[in-house]
Amino acid sequence: MFTWQTTVLLIPAFLLVLYSYSLRTRQLKTEKKHTSDLGDVHMRMVEALALTIEAKDQTTHDHLQRVKIFCVEIGKELKLGPLEMQALSVASLLHDIGKLAVPEYIISKPGKLSVEEFEKVKIHPTVGAEILERVGFPYPVAPIVRAHHEKWDGSGYPKGMRGMEIPIGARILSAVDYVDALASDRQYRKGMAANDVIAKLQEQSGKSFDPDVVAILRRRFSELEGMVRRKALQNSSPSHDVPTETMTTGQQPEAGLAVWDTPAASRQEGDVLDLISSARQEAQALFDLSRDLGASLSLSETLSVLSVKLGNLIPHDAMAVFVLRGEKLIPEFVTGEDFRALASLQITVGEGLCGWVAQNQKVIVNGNPAVEFGTTGDNLTSSKLKSALAAPLMGMKGVVGVMALYRVEAATFTSENLRVLLAVASKTGLAVENALKFQQAEGTATTDYLTGLPNARSMFLQLDRELARCERDNSRLTVMVCDLRGFKQLNERFGREQGDRALRAFAERLKAACRVYDHVARISGDEFVVIAPEMPEEAMKTRARQLSEMAQKVGIDVTGEDVMSIDIGYATYPDDASEAESLLEKADRKMYAEKDKLAPTTKEMRRSQRVKCCLPAELNVEGSEAPVMGTVVDVSTGGCLMESGAFVSMGSQVKLTLWDGGNVTVQGKVVRARPGAGWAIEFADMTKESREQIRNLVQTVQARAAEYGAEKKYLDVAKF
Repeated sequence: MFTWQTTVLLIPAFLLVLYSYSLRTRQLKTEKKHTSDLGDVHMRMVEALALTIEAKDQTTHDHLQRVKIFCVEIGKELKLGPLEMQALSVASLLHDIGKLAVPEYIISKPGKLSVEEFEKVKIHPTVGAEILERVGFPYPVAPIVRAHHEKWDGSGYPKGMRGMEIPIGARILSAVDYVDALASDRQYRKGMAANDVIAKLQEQSGKSFDPDVVAILRRRFSELEGMVRRKALQNSSPSHDVPTETMTTGQQPEAGLAVWDTPAASRQEGDVLDLISSARQEAQALFDLSRDLGASLSLSETLSVLSVKLGNLIPHDAMAVFVLRGEKLIPEFVTGEDFRALASLQITVGEGLCGWVAQNQKVIVNGNPAVEFGTTGDNLTSSKLKSALAAPLMGMKGVVGVMALYRVEAATFTSENLRVLLAVASKTGLAVENALKFQQAEGTATTDYLTGLPNARSMFLQLDRELARCERDNSRLTVMVCDLRGFKQLNERFGREQGDRALRAFAERLKAACRVYDHVARISGDEFVVIAPEMPEEAMKTRARQLSEMAQKVGIDVTGEDVMSIDIGYATYPDDASEAESLLEKADRKMYAEKDKLAPTTKEMRRSQRVKCCLPAELNVEGSEAPVMGTVVDVSTGGCLMESGAFVSMGSQVKLTLWDGGNVTVQGKVVRARPGAGWAIEFADMTKESREQIRNLVQTVQARAAEYGAEKKYLDVAKF
């Protein structure tokens, strides 16, 4: 029997056991909480890693959240075990980690992948699984990642597993990943509507995906999308205030200019994922820009490429690139708001906004464009532009120009914009310098690159020498101008490659048909000149017939169709003229007189119809500061005829601006000239935008002529 003495003796022992139990219980709770916290930290680290990987592709920014929520909810409905659920949750976040082994240009490619590129993409499930196997997860993550591109019918990769051979987690993940891809916006298409997504998914049930998983997705799609949206709202929080750098004003060239001597490093945005994504996109854009700038030596093409690429990097409403020619900055490329005002600027170095930039070789941020316009007249009141970002374009030997971006809002350019512009300007300066050197070399060269014949410059030099000889010897000289009729049609129908082939073939046969001492030259796209000393009239007529047959045969040989012939005109020294320009003009007139004699049914067929018009135009000739005003009386997408009393020599590179409600500016070259009357201008290779503007202009003129009932009622233009 227990006595009270025994009870008293047992009480301390009981209290000691009770205290030990309580202490152990608290210890177990602490360890459990610690383990839970470690698990949470582990999962957050997984999510952070996944988000960092995902940020490489901004087009799938919501991808992970949608995939994780969908996968977990479907796993619950299929009653997966705790370990399987943990594995599915982690795999839904890290299933694309293997894309680290795929080049970014393939991942970011907007169009369809080539066979070789797709084979490279197919390695990412295997690479991802091998990476995750090294982590040593206590649940089967790697098998899910390795099999998430397997298909129910066995046509997937990498192992071609089928049906129930595929882990249940991989079957869920593959269907969810497919749904997310259809519902998300991509660079090359918008995300599909919910009904379209479900219809596409149902088409693949039993083919690519487990029918049970598809059934759950069809039934719960709207519910799961709602969960994704609520989760996104919960995670969104107001961005923290980031201190911004105060703009400092340095030495100002004129009133209203704000100058930053050193770029700032501050940024307003607080989303770290956006920072990672924008950094990748910026690097890719700068890489693409460097590659594209080096792909062409044409100045206009180089600046067109720059305009397109820069629009994706720095928001702006207008852009102008000024090239330094002598002591003036001449606008070489202008686009956007206040196009006409910017295109009319000719800025002396040291004056205005861009002039100051060129002289001091420093940048200007949020300068006032009104200062720029004030250097050339009273354009201040009409300008919509309120802020400017300008940087010098540096070549190997100094400044070659200035690049300026404009906004219609005041003080909107940031230090980030400045940093990007400086990176772009460093690459653009060398590209512009190389294009200018090529332009200069092209103008001084004497050989046509395509046919190997002498070019227009060589032809003029030779003609001057021959005329001097004829004057000394009192001898005769014949100049023959040849124009390939139907060549433009051939070029448009069969492609530029076949057109080049036809030009080379005709040039070779033309050279072979002429005498050794005749001078054969190509002076423009489809126009050739033959300088033939002491050639009798009858011999010239025989030669003309031979060339006509030759051109026809070349067209048949190249295309298999009778699409090309030749128009010929010739003039003789001293009977027709005694000077080079006059001889060429006389021969050119005779050639067009012969063209006019042809019946309308046998005239050259054009896919781009030439129409008569009456449009005011401004012509800027390379090397000349003063513009030439005139009237365009005949226009097509390939060229135009412009009437003016000014003199412009053949072969001159020009920039033509036409006005018809709006304005259209194209680059070109004078291919025929009539002193005191006007010129024929052949348009150079245009950008897609310029070509569309010209096409719209031609269609507008055609519609207006039809509206008036007949072209003659619309206007009466003398034949050129």
